[in-house]
Amino acid sequence: MTSPVRIEYEGDGALAVVVLDSPPLNLFDEAVFTAWEQVVDELAAVTDPARLGRARAVLVEARGKVVSGGVDVATFAAIADSPGAVQRAGSLFGRLLRIVQALEELPVPTVFAAHGLTLTAAFEIALGCDILLAAESASFGLVEIVVGLTPSMGGPQRLAERAGPARARELVYTGERYPAATLERWNVVNRVLPDAGFAEAAREYALRVAAGPTCAHAATKRLVATAVRDGVRAADDAVPAVSGALFATDDLCDAVASFLRDGPGKATYQGR
Repeated sequence: MTSPVRIEYEGDGALAVVVLDSPPLNLFDEAVFTAWEQVVDELAAVTDPARLGRARAVLVEARGKVVSGGVDVATFAAIADSPGAVQRAGSLFGRLLRIVQALEELPVPTVFAAHGLTLTAAFEIALGCDILLAAESASFGLVEIVVGLTPSMGGPQRLAERAGPARARELVYTGERYPAATLERWNVVNRVLPDAGFAEAAREYALRVAAGPTCAHAATKRLVATAVRDGVRAADDAVPAVSGALFATDDLCDAVASFLRDGPGKATYQGR
């Protein structure tokens, strides 16, 4: 049986494409949660800086008309009707948060491509990626209020990080579906692309990122994460070690030589 979440590779393995494929609505249930846990473990392995020929970027996409209709509510019903419901729910949310955190901790750029309706858990995974690309007709929502729940896979706090606390509260309190253009204005979506050719454009974008200076991208991720969590001055303090280490990479040395020899924009990178 095909896994509901799997990894395919493009660009000679440089791009790891995570595919959510659980028709008809790509609902998140125990099988999908477990598959995601396995996928993030594989991603950690294939993006390891010590691995030769490692994947240098990750693209998350979905098959079907929608990205996801959200979580299968039967999952919550089974917990609510069981002894120890509070402990079981807490354990589930701990697992789900680890999926998002594992994506954030990858040492390569991560891109989420939303071609259609993207609800609850899928939206929260998107918020854990570095770049969120959306088709013009895509829409997003954290609609957990319909079952008396708050989003618990990291959505509220990551929305607050991108759009500010007031917008995060608004989006979660209303439970409304928001169009891609609105969320682009709120700095939740990075880019809105035309519906026609969206999948190809998203893949081209991810391949372009994968071809870049992987070690420098990892340094950028570390500095941004440090600034968000600990403040700008903490990121400043990290710069000498983080950026200084790049001068030991082949990519920087080769790119500097290429710049001096051929001019800007001619360098190619191997990710080491």
